[in-house]
Amino acid sequence: MTFTVYQHITIGQLRVENVSNSSVLQVGSSGSIRALSQLFNTGGFTEPAPQLGAESPLSFVPLPSPT
Repeated sequence: MTFTVYQHITIGQLRVENVSNSSVLQVGSSGSIRALSQLFNTGGFTEPAPQLGAESPLSFVPLPSPT
């Protein structure tokens, strides 16, 4: 079976704040998305990052409790 998809996509602004492992950003159609994970130490870090505390300046999205 063959599908032909014609698209016209206009994006005025696309802002991506953060991309983490296992993230997928897709604009338009894709026949398949293949998993690919690559980890690079481009900063030359030698120790793990410190754990976040309660006073962290990062804001998180509250998730409902799994009940």
